[in-house]
Amino acid sequence: MSTSIPVPPHTLDRFFTPAHRALWEAVDDFATQEIQPRVERMESAPHRVDRKIARLLAGRRWFGVTVPEAFGGMEAGHVAKTILIHRLARVSGAAAAILQASLIPVSALLYYGTEDQHRTLLPGVADGSSVWSIAVTEPDQGGHIGGMATAAEWDGRAWALTGVKAHVGNSHVADVHVVVARTAPAGTRTSHALTAFLVQEDQRGVSAVRHTGRLGLRGFSYGQISFDRVRVSQDNVLGEVGQGFEVAQSASILYGRPNLTAVSLGLHETAVSLTARYVSNRPRYEGTLADLSVVRDRLGRMSARLLMAKILAYHAVDMLDRGLPCDDELLAAKALGHDLASETGDDAMQLHAANGLDEDFPIQRVWRDMQTTYAPAGTGEVQRRRLAENLLQQEKDDTSPHTPWSVLHAGPARPPLNEQPVTV
Repeated sequence: MSTSIPVPPHTLDRFFTPAHRALWEAVDDFATQEIQPRVERMESAPHRVDRKIARLLAGRRWFGVTVPEAFGGMEAGHVAKTILIHRLARVSGAAAAILQASLIPVSALLYYGTEDQHRTLLPGVADGSSVWSIAVTEPDQGGHIGGMATAAEWDGRAWALTGVKAHVGNSHVADVHVVVARTAPAGTRTSHALTAFLVQEDQRGVSAVRHTGRLGLRGFSYGQISFDRVRVSQDNVLGEVGQGFEVAQSASILYGRPNLTAVSLGLHETAVSLTARYVSNRPRYEGTLADLSVVRDRLGRMSARLLMAKILAYHAVDMLDRGLPCDDELLAAKALGHDLASETGDDAMQLHAANGLDEDFPIQRVWRDMQTTYAPAGTGEVQRRRLAENLLQQEKDDTSPHTPWSVLHAGPARPPLNEQPVTV
């Protein structure tokens, strides 16, 4: 499936440096040459995990896009990270998901890891030899972190971790899991009751439940992992004991939201491109479907939605790279980006009519993949509620605003990507 979207579009010039543009083109070429040939294979085998894609991404060192250069990473910032995920998602939502799911726990390591943990673990992330996952969600509690049942008990020498985590991105390909578990007695406030742990996938008591097919993102594993009294040393606590809620929230806010926004954006772009091509070649009366005014109205709306989603997505991460407060922008980009893509996906399926249900037409794959970007990192209702709370807080007390997550954790403004070429 080829696409002919301008690379990169002038719409994004204000957010891009020459290095960003070079990265964009490199990812497009990689996705066409390396990922596209694997898409049909993944679609035809929904019960299989594609492990080759993670190795291909590792070969480009893209798992280290935000890792400091001192540890072998690209130190390229959030705009670069969004480019990687967005452009991969245009060709394969699963490939983009593999990358973004590993970058979320990497953020937790970057912001909460000790110097020893950075020195020991970040080089493996940077060179792609270590793929990560984050395990927070549970089968019965979903994203309700306060109801978490997975627990860890200190036995005097180590923590004993027991429980089951669900919908873990890269559950079957990750080497290291960041696992959040309850470590405080019942009745302790959630903000102080949880702790994050670094767990190796080959430790005794760690078991990934057999991968099964899902509606979308075929080839990507986001399944269950069980932990049966897994022993974790104090050296493998991430952050402080009792800080697990903050670790999970920070990773979701700074990486999860923009990452899912980028996946949604890539799928959105492909839905528009596929539909424009389809109606331009579908005979109708003396011309094609594209000649009908009602169809052109639909296409115009799809194009406008994509433009809005694209600008908001890159505007939010550009602000993050600059060290500016942008919590509202990240929230809006995730919530609105999915809503706009979903509306376009529905229009695309309707314009394809019965052919949209046929596996020979890639729009059905794109539509299925779109359904997977809604819940992770907070549903639309969660994002909108946060936006409302922020608005009401500003109205209540403009003189004492809270310090946003985006300012606390964004790091130095404008990473070296702006001044130096990036290996792509």
